[in-house]
Amino acid sequence: ETFEMLIRLAENYTSTLFCNAYRNMAAEATVPVQEFFTDVRLFLFGTDISTEEFVNRFFDTLFPVVYNHVINPGSTDISLEYAECLRVARRDIRAFGNVPEKAIGQMGRALLPSRTFLQALNLGIEVINTTDHLHFSKDCSRALLRMQYCPHCQGLTLSKPCMGYCLNILRGCLADIAEVDLHWRGYIQSLEELSRAMSGAFDMEHMLLNFHSLVNDALVQAQSNGPELSEQVNKICGPPVRNPKESPGCSFDQNKDNQGLKMFSRDSEETLANRRKEFISHLRLYRAFYGGLADQLCGNELAAADGLPCWNGEDVVTRY
Repeated sequence: ETFEMLIRLAENYTSTLFCNAYRNMAAEATVPVQEFFTDVRLFLFGTDISTEEFVNRFFDTLFPVVYNHVINPGSTDISLEYAECLRVARRDIRAFGNVPEKAIGQMGRALLPSRTFLQALNLGIEVINTTDHLHFSKDCSRALLRMQYCPHCQGLTLSKPCMGYCLNILRGCLADIAEVDLHWRGYIQSLEELSRAMSGAFDMEHMLLNFHSLVNDALVQAQSNGPELSEQVNKICGPPVRNPKESPGCSFDQNKDNQGLKMFSRDSEETLANRRKEFISHLRLYRAFYGGLADQLCGNELAAADGLPCWNGEDVVTRY
């Protein structure tokens, strides 16, 4: 949910940039912006697409809009065929300078660890779900029956098994689960290391929430190199071919998302970094869960406390 909220905010910030600073092209920029953040979402949640591919696609699709409204503005829109030529030419003429390459680098560095983190969480869920349903052997079932219910036959309904007796039975029954312990500890350690690494250049939150600044840099660069770009475009695509249809204005409703923008400030406790640290600190408490499961079960609920009379499998004794 935190990842989803972060992507929505980044998209809102980028749409707000167009509405505030480039209002005349805001409506046409809506689709490229939406498609870009859809690709971000798909990549994070495991779809097989490359960051280089979808970042380039965003700037390719944006260039005809920028050309039509900033570099060579006219009273009407360029034709679809001419827009396609501009889209294809964008990389060759380096319409946005080195900003797309910079964005590709930042996206790759920041999104891949987050994608791996989410995949790792899904792996953890699989492990927990798989070990949630145990199938005990007949020997184990008999031993549990003897430990839990045989004293009832002697009218000893309130007696509990001795701690040592309980541990012997449960450790035997949970031997297969205990084998997961070493791997589970390694898994949690890997999650801790991955979480620590998701900062600085690998901080997805910082990168996404500042993506609009990169877009602005790209637009400023295209604007400042307008005459040169226009000349290069004329050589490749010819003079602009226009259609008699004017572009609509900004359609993004900023008021709708103001509350969401305030709710997720960088100083808030709801930042991705804070949520991640909180999650890891809770998970760390369960590092020894699989190895210590028998001890937890016997110590917390099944066995008698030390010094109290207890069931040893045959009788109630004061010492096991």
